[in-house]
Amino acid sequence: MTTDGRAAAHQHKEVTGRRLLALSVLAVGIVYGDIGTSPLYSLRECFYGTHAVALTRPNVLGVLSLIVWTLVVVVTLKYHVYVIRFDNRGEGGILALMGLLGAGKPRPAAVRNTLVALGVFGAALLYGDGMITPAISVLSAVEGLEMATPFFTPYIIPITIAILVLLFMFQRRGTAGVGKVFGPITVLWFLTLAAMGIRGILMEPSVIWALSPHYAVSFFLNNGFAALLVLGAVFLVSTGGEALYADLGHFGEKPIQIDWFTLVAPALVIHYLGQGALLIRNPAAAKNPFYFLAPQWALYPLVVLATAATIIASQAIITGVYSLTRQAIQLGYLPRMEVIHTSKAEMGQIYMPAVNWALMVATIVLVAGFGSSTNLAGAYGVAVSTTMIITTILAYFVSRDLFGWSVLRAGLVTTGFLIADLAFLVANYAKIVAGGWFPLLIAALIFVLMTTWRRGREILSVKLLEGALSPELFLESIRRRPPIRVPGTAVFMHRTGDAIPASLLHSLKHYKVLHQQVILLTITIEEVSHLRNEERMSFEELGEGMYRIKGRYGYMEDINVPALLNRAAEHHLDVPPMDTTYFLGRETLIVTGLPSGMAFWREKIFASMMRNAESAARFFQLPPNRVVELGAQIEF
Repeated sequence: MTTDGRAAAHQHKEVTGRRLLALSVLAVGIVYGDIGTSPLYSLRECFYGTHAVALTRPNVLGVLSLIVWTLVVVVTLKYHVYVIRFDNRGEGGILALMGLLGAGKPRPAAVRNTLVALGVFGAALLYGDGMITPAISVLSAVEGLEMATPFFTPYIIPITIAILVLLFMFQRRGTAGVGKVFGPITVLWFLTLAAMGIRGILMEPSVIWALSPHYAVSFFLNNGFAALLVLGAVFLVSTGGEALYADLGHFGEKPIQIDWFTLVAPALVIHYLGQGALLIRNPAAAKNPFYFLAPQWALYPLVVLATAATIIASQAIITGVYSLTRQAIQLGYLPRMEVIHTSKAEMGQIYMPAVNWALMVATIVLVAGFGSSTNLAGAYGVAVSTTMIITTILAYFVSRDLFGWSVLRAGLVTTGFLIADLAFLVANYAKIVAGGWFPLLIAALIFVLMTTWRRGREILSVKLLEGALSPELFLESIRRRPPIRVPGTAVFMHRTGDAIPASLLHSLKHYKVLHQQVILLTITIEEVSHLRNEERMSFEELGEGMYRIKGRYGYMEDINVPALLNRAAEHHLDVPPMDTTYFLGRETLIVTGLPSGMAFWREKIFASMMRNAESAARFFQLPPNRVVELGAQIEF
């Protein structure tokens, strides 16, 4: 990519007026569902969880101060002021950030490979978060029924699992319809949080002194190592920070920030202060301060609203995992999978069956295995805190590459955020035995799969190029011994445009003919989210009726080969749809155990992933009745 292209990579279109208002309302439900449901369990875990501290007035004020300043430093300063600036042509998220590395500034291969590995591991960690978020959110909401009557106690787990099963079954239908009510429901949720908080503050107005950071400092001085451990529970208030950056491409920077500064942040701070005031007045409420803060008559409506809010939060994280998976596929870190578009108007609304059912099974296992939201809180936060520290490290290099910051400026900003990140990381890693091992195990497994697929594809590409014929030599051979030419256009897809595809050589060997028009087509995915129309295609006429076309796509774009070939008319090349045949190579790997650059067990995994990959014809949106696949066996 050119330097100018890289420099433009962080620009996106601003919206104003009614469109801005509509996006802001919609963004509340999608972007802030996760962080908005944290009050259901966050403060409770500080005084009732695994590493709870004594419930005294100074400790309550100290924990509240930590919560407030976590929202200020981690969510507001780090994500809303700093990280949100690093958008990849409007898209956010850790893979988008990784794509900005080296923007016009190359660095040693070892450094780049290390940073890419960090980014891939950070992406893998988000899968663990995608499994835990629906489990802990919905379970914590349903647990409110216990507050109304003990009758529901034995049914909490079955009710939660039933809701989750319905949620995942609904994914195939898409969110185009219900998405319109997500925003208003979540706005109502935040207004309810604020109203509950005001009710609590009126019980004990002195709780507002917790806004002073000196209470957080005193808390550490008085509690020592126990204060560090309780940070693992405090961190739960910020777990949606990474999500707001990942959702940047859906709404843009402005609507996300308007929501945070005018509604979400004030509502959260007021609510946490209200819960703290309740605990000062009634320490017995520590079992579930969220529901104890509500008046008795509002309990059942609040359970319904909380369940709706957690379903919305779960929906957002599930669709986020779909999006992340598609990005990983496009960037070459996962094999092709089936992608179903659930909306004709919004291309970003997708459904991935394999990912959906895997998430559903994992989420149900988590609910049944851990049994309560308090137990799940031990697993929650480990993945997100690790991802956040990786984001901080990558942002250091991107700030220098993209904005030209000096080592001193970038280093000071990074150090400031790393201090907070490392404190939360240590606190969360103390929870590994209590369940934090689960997201790390999931991340490790997915990291192995992603790196195995990437490395395997690199090795396979090298093997396919061994002894390959260059276009120049092929043209020379058909000039010397012209084959029979038949009417029509043949499109041969290949990973590299520097060699003749094996499918073309096999076709010529078996059929003894060559089409009048032959197109050598290569599709490449760039490390930017979207490409402009003028960047989409390069065209070269090779002679003898042969053409070389290279299609380029961003990692957030769908690949439609017939639509791409329609653009060949700009170069005076007609590709009639009903007179065009697509030839694809299909490689079957034979794992021999011989040295290949990858361990034997990874070779077996790669071969299995190759066998189960989605059909290239469907992935590239080729017309099924115009495709010919030519197989080849390759020793690996």
